[in-house]
Amino acid sequence: MQASRLFPLALLLPFAVQADDSALRSIGLGLAFSQSVYAGEDSSLSALPLLNYEGERLFVRGLTGGVHLFEQGAFDLDAIVSGRFDGIDRDDFGRAELAANGIDRDLLEDRDDGIDLGLRATWKGSAGELQATARADVSDASDGYELSLEYGYPLQMAGATVTPSMKVSYLSDRLANYYYGTLGEEEARGVARYRPGSAVVPGLGVALSRTFGERWRLDAVATYQRLPGRLSDSPLTENDSGQLGLKVGLSWLFD
Repeated sequence: MQASRLFPLALLLPFAVQADDSALRSIGLGLAFSQSVYAGEDSSLSALPLLNYEGERLFVRGLTGGVHLFEQGAFDLDAIVSGRFDGIDRDDFGRAELAANGIDRDLLEDRDDGIDLGLRATWKGSAGELQATARADVSDASDGYELSLEYGYPLQMAGATVTPSMKVSYLSDRLANYYYGTLGEEEARGVARYRPGSAVVPGLGVALSRTFGERWRLDAVATYQRLPGRLSDSPLTENDSGQLGLKVGLSWLFD
């Protein structure tokens, strides 16, 4: 994992240091597989720390942390901080794949990972869980924002909780242009201009959680999102590309 991708975790862990033992729910280790949408970039496999801390006001869930602003019945409103791991180093693009799209890799800039701040509203009930999130870059990477709506319905199957979900995200023009378009400094070097503008990205997911014995829990999440034409047509991506992600983790549960 790149050092820049560890920065969001370093930002969140101080919350847990202040926690009392009763609020630390679980700790563990996971593996994350991600299929890249960028031209010529290899798929990645990374180790991830798993931390679940729930305090009266503060919480940390993996690489997302935040503050509970309002809780009443089935409705929660949280302020959140989370990492955005869509960045890529210029040298991680495939030179031949970019050349086939008319791009000289040496003329490109890196796309940095980012830190997002935002709000998340959650409604839970017998019909499932609905989550609305608004998050904006505050790390001077893209300076863009994302709005998303996700619905999941938990099912009990063979001692495990299985939650299929659907998600739709709106990427602002600055966010989409930064990660899927060309930058002004690149165009000044001769790279052909491509600015996709704002885009809507649909996705599907399924999560599984199962407890073994009294202390161990296995969690797995598989996601898939399909890029719309204005993003998949970018010279930085593979044509007609979608993105598959998989995370698997094993955690030790506290009292």
